[in-house]
Amino acid sequence: MVQFLGNWLFNRIVKKLLQSIKNWIERLEIRDINRAKLICNLIPSACPFEMQIKLFNRTLVSIPPLCKLNPVYNELIDLRFRALSYLGDRQSQSKGFVG
Repeated sequence: MVQFLGNWLFNRIVKKLLQSIKNWIERLEIRDINRAKLICNLIPSACPFEMQIKLFNRTLVSIPPLCKLNPVYNELIDLRFRALSYLGDRQSQSKGFVG
């Protein structure tokens, strides 16, 4: 019974912590070009963990992309998209395009 309560409490704390991190990422505002560039450089456009281990052109092990297991994956991809959009808007404004 004590172990069950401990696990339940731990899971509840982890869920609250992850939700706080997700909310923080969603509230991040991109207001300058340097921050947008930094975000685009730090967050990869594709999952970097997918890998195939080969020996003599035969695949021995295929490791699937594990990004979907990251609990804040969707928020990070959304943040990168917002940064790219910000950079695109700034570039079109500097060239005189109105959109």
